[in-house]
Amino acid sequence: MTNPPSRPRRRRIAWAPYLFLAPFLTAFAVFWTWPIAYSLYLSFVNTRSRPWTFDPGFNWGRLIQDTTFWDAFGNTALILAVQVPLMLALAVALAMAFNSDLLRLKGFYRFAFFAPLVLGAVPYSAVFRLIFNADFGILNYGLGTLGLPSVRWLFESTPALVTIMIALTWRWTGYNAIILLSGLQSIPQTLYEAARIDGATAWQQFWGITLPLLRPVLLFTFVLSTIGTLQLFTEPWLITNTGPGGATETLVTYLYKQGFRNFNFGYASAIAYTVALFAAGFSLLQIRLVGGGSNR
Repeated sequence: MTNPPSRPRRRRIAWAPYLFLAPFLTAFAVFWTWPIAYSLYLSFVNTRSRPWTFDPGFNWGRLIQDTTFWDAFGNTALILAVQVPLMLALAVALAMAFNSDLLRLKGFYRFAFFAPLVLGAVPYSAVFRLIFNADFGILNYGLGTLGLPSVRWLFESTPALVTIMIALTWRWTGYNAIILLSGLQSIPQTLYEAARIDGATAWQQFWGITLPLLRPVLLFTFVLSTIGTLQLFTEPWLITNTGPGGATETLVTYLYKQGFRNFNFGYASAIAYTVALFAAGFSLLQIRLVGGGSNR
C-alpha cells in the first residue's frame, strides 16, 4: 500500500521583524516619502491661482526665464568652483600633518580643528559678522594697523562672497581633514618604506602613493562638499542676509524666499527638484572624472 503524496508545507512568514520595523517605516512614509512625492506634484501646480490649478509648464517655464534664479545658481557655482577645491587642498595638508610622526599632541590638534563643526550655526555666524564688520570689526582693525585700507566686507559684492567662502572654509576644513586622515591611516607604511629605499623624495611619494590611494576618500569628501554647497543656506542668510543686492544669494536661500516668504510653494518645489538634479549631476560628473580609475 503506497502512502498518499504529502502536501507541500506552507512557508511561514516571520512577522516579528516587520512589526519592529513598522514604526520607523510609518514615520519614514509620513515625514519623508509623502513630502517628497507631494512636492514633486506641487512643482506642476500653479499655486498662485485661487484655487490651485494643475499647470505643468507654469513653474518650470518660469524657472528657465528667471534671471534671479540663475544669478543664485551662478553664486553657488562660483563658491563650488573656488571654495571647495581650496578647502579640500587645505584638508589634505592638515590630514597629512595630523598623520605625521613629528606632530605632538595629535589628539588636541585634531579636536581643535574639528571643533568649529561642533559650534552652533547661529553663534558662529554672529561671530563672523562681527569680525567682518566694516566699522569696528577686528579684521579691518588689523588692516588699519598694517597701513592698509579697510574693506566694506558685508556691503560690497565681491568681499561679501569672499566672506562666505572664508566662513565655510573655517567651518568645514577640519571635518574633511578628519575624514581624509582615516584614509591616510589605511595606506600601508611598507609602500613608503619601499619608495624611500628606491630613493623617492617626499613629493614623489605624495604624488605616487598618497594621492592615488587617497583618491576614493578624496572623492567622497568632494561629493559631500558639492552636495553641501548646493544646499548652502546658513552662512549667506545669517552673515550677509544674501546681500548686498543678492550678491550672496544661493539656490536654497532663493528657494526659502519663494516658499516661506512669497508662499509660492509650487515654484519653490520646482527649485528644490532642480537643486536635487544639479547635486546628482555634479556628483556623477565628479565620480566619472575623479573616480573612474579607482578600481584599476
